[in-house]
Amino acid sequence: MTIGGSTTAAELAAISRWTACAPAITREERLQRIERARAFTSAMGADALLINAGASLRYFAGVPWGATERLVAMLLPVRGEPIMVCPNFELGSLQADLLIDVDIRLWEEDEDPHALVADALAGIGGRTVAIDPALPFQMAERLRRAAPGIVLVDGAPAIDGCRMRKSPAEIALMQQAKDMTLEVHRRAARIMAPGITTTEVKRFIDEAHRAMGASGYSFCIVQYGRATAFPHGLPGEQRLEEGDLVLIDTGCTIEGYHSDITRTYAFGNPSDDQRAIWNLEKEAQAAAFVAAMPGAPCETVDAAARSVLEKGGLGPDYRLPGLPHRTGHGIGLSIHEPAYLVRGDRTLLDTGMCFSNEPMIVVPDRFGVRLEDHFYMTDAGPRWFTEPQPAIDRPFV
Repeated sequence: MTIGGSTTAAELAAISRWTACAPAITREERLQRIERARAFTSAMGADALLINAGASLRYFAGVPWGATERLVAMLLPVRGEPIMVCPNFELGSLQADLLIDVDIRLWEEDEDPHALVADALAGIGGRTVAIDPALPFQMAERLRRAAPGIVLVDGAPAIDGCRMRKSPAEIALMQQAKDMTLEVHRRAARIMAPGITTTEVKRFIDEAHRAMGASGYSFCIVQYGRATAFPHGLPGEQRLEEGDLVLIDTGCTIEGYHSDITRTYAFGNPSDDQRAIWNLEKEAQAAAFVAAMPGAPCETVDAAARSVLEKGGLGPDYRLPGLPHRTGHGIGLSIHEPAYLVRGDRTLLDTGMCFSNEPMIVVPDRFGVRLEDHFYMTDAGPRWFTEPQPAIDRPFV
């Protein structure tokens, strides 16, 4: 039995630590990333790229820090050694995390770190700086004041140009994360029972990820019945009842790379309406996958899913009942990142790009169905990370 029939204790006891672990990103690959970023930055006419703490700093330098009010950033000149600006008291931690060689410039709490960036720019003769899209506006303005006459441009073409196309090593890390989360999904389905709360299921999902070797879940949505009609759920605790749809959307990270998988299935016998909508959702997900061909604009994938739904009498566009959001998003070191499978995104699909495929159907105030699996682009077309759900009463292959 794939839905119900087991217990939390039994499923946790049966979990072993994950052994098929993908290798970490090498120093050599990070140096290749830096050279690609230099080429993109130069093509934009900029002298340097300023990379803020967060996913992009991890991507280039291996530093897994989140952004805070203190400036931690790497200035990457088109020519010359990367320059890292960091609070002095964080030096030891920075040196422990850095995976490339950089020129470290330190600042004390009562000093202006943006002046350090301005001095670094003056040292390389730089006047045009491509700015990480994740750098807060306030920090960009402080840099502008610290370096009068500086020209700030959007650094997205350089950063996204690198990060959108994943290497085989990145895809392997994402595959591990997704395989682990799919196994957690399988075990979560087995613990379903009348009266089990959403809180209990979330706790199990966190503990199961930890038992496999992840640091718990990175996020978790568990919804029953009417709450499934809200794409990101409703607040409060719910108890499972016979005839409810169960929607679980969760993931973890491995070396910073994300999984994000959703399953929707019936607890008990589904109604005819639930089964019909579920089947339409599966058809839309399959159509989106088929449309994801190399060289096609991202928006055509979204259009393919919506065409199925409109032929089924839903929509059109974002009207409900129907699909209230985009069909998918890029994924990697950020759970949502460019490019996006949505009307208006004309980015051409290319080898190494990775996407969610989740054309959710919402029937307002009744129920919703989201099937979310991810695929990556190869020269020959898309390839699933995880096999899609086969049926409303059979969540797994």
